[in-house]
Amino acid sequence: MTSTHLKTLDISIIIPAFNEADNIAALAENLAGTSCEVIVVDGGSEDTTVSLAQQYGFTVVTSPPGRARQQNTGARRAKGKIVLFLHADTRLPRDFEKPVIEVMQRRENIAGAFSLAIEQPTPSMRFIAACANLRAHFFSLPYGDQVLFLRRDVFLALNMFADIPIMEDYDLMRRAGRTGKVVVCREKVTTSARRWQRLGVLRTTFINQLVVIGFFLKVPPSRLALFYKR
Repeated sequence: MTSTHLKTLDISIIIPAFNEADNIAALAENLAGTSCEVIVVDGGSEDTTVSLAQQYGFTVVTSPPGRARQQNTGARRAKGKIVLFLHADTRLPRDFEKPVIEVMQRRENIAGAFSLAIEQPTPSMRFIAACANLRAHFFSLPYGDQVLFLRRDVFLALNMFADIPIMEDYDLMRRAGRTGKVVVCREKVTTSARRWQRLGVLRTTFINQLVVIGFFLKVPPSRLALFYKR
């Protein structure tokens, strides 16, 4: 069964931001020409994130800090039938609206995401992206850097992102997968390599996997967030 006809204007792009001034211009270039609603949800930036986002014509709202809270705030304000959650350091592919609408037209599809690429195509970055794509496709568990999207009414019915400081994307997709199909599109988004560059590939991968295991073993997310930030 298919839903009612969807169009670009039915997509609201929600961007959680905290001190992302260096990324706003690139976001504006990436989104140039789209007719989607774009909402930047600022979590208390101390740089020029807010003024730059306003300068580029984005709708700016404020929220208590925390990616889950910020994304939920944006979804509550969104006018579109589809909410798409874009990290500030991730870039959408050309004509991204088409696969989003195609996926969301079908009622059996509860959520969607894109395949992943990392901005520096070194062998190690390509390997990490390939592993992420295998996980997303075979287990229907894409993460937030793959740009998650859902129909807004479904997102609200799922009680939105859990108010936790980490793994909110994993938690949402796991809950979504229990009620319908999570589709991972062939088209790729490109995300920043900044965390891998800062901490190193092996250390970053090791930390990420420990956080996932800890979450699965029901370690409190507050403790996992502290470990991740260290």
